[in-house]
Amino acid sequence: MLLIDRDGPIRRITLNRPEVRNAFNDELIAALADAVAEAGRDGEVRFIVLAGAGKLFCAGADLNWMMRAAGYSAEENRRDALRMSQLFESMIECPKPIIARVHGAALGGATGLISACDIVVAEEGTVFAFSEVKLGILPAVISPHVIRRIGAVHARHWFMTGGRFDATEAFRIKLVDRIAAKGHLDESMDALVSELLSSAPYAMSQAKGLVEMVAAAPVRDVRDDVVDLIARLRAGDEAKEGMSAFLERRKPSWVAPSQEESA
Repeated sequence: MLLIDRDGPIRRITLNRPEVRNAFNDELIAALADAVAEAGRDGEVRFIVLAGAGKLFCAGADLNWMMRAAGYSAEENRRDALRMSQLFESMIECPKPIIARVHGAALGGATGLISACDIVVAEEGTVFAFSEVKLGILPAVISPHVIRRIGAVHARHWFMTGGRFDATEAFRIKLVDRIAAKGHLDESMDALVSELLSSAPYAMSQAKGLVEMVAAAPVRDVRDDVVDLIARLRAGDEAKEGMSAFLERRKPSWVAPSQEESA
């Protein structure tokens, strides 16, 4: 169902249903929610890498699960959808940054999964689609997260056509943040991981929360919050260490010796 690698400060969570193209069902949703929550609580974890095993990242919803859902009552379907919505919300609210490693394809609900991540790296040649309309349904549950990422104009086009598009278009509409050359996805991920490991852990976590707080709010509404935040961080141990390291022309304590050259 999931492969979980506790790689020091990195929690690697891999969707592991390659026989059904990592399609998700109610069990995978529950397992992923638990894994994200556990990583978020772990003080040793600095960020999460979310990936898919096999030939592609995720093909969306499991067809067998969808067929079962067709026989559900309206209330059963509502509970089912609510669990998926809560998964995406838990990813947004997780105090640890979540990085998506995307290859092969991310279709249907998988686009919602990556939209709930903080940084998305996709390999050149990856295929994307909001394909729900082709099945007579809508990307309703994922829509708040997708529209926050790509905006209403792009969402309107791709939600209505349900067509497939490549990583270049996904980058243009801001569904993905970086494109890795074909065959070099791991190299791109390693470079990003090195960048993240050179960032102060608590400050990086607070940066995620800062963006969430400020993004949709009028400037005056968040003025006191952002002033209080920087005042608190400046007085903290990380900021003091970071400034001392800068002035002393050395690496800060959170950068491991093996990362010093890349940082």
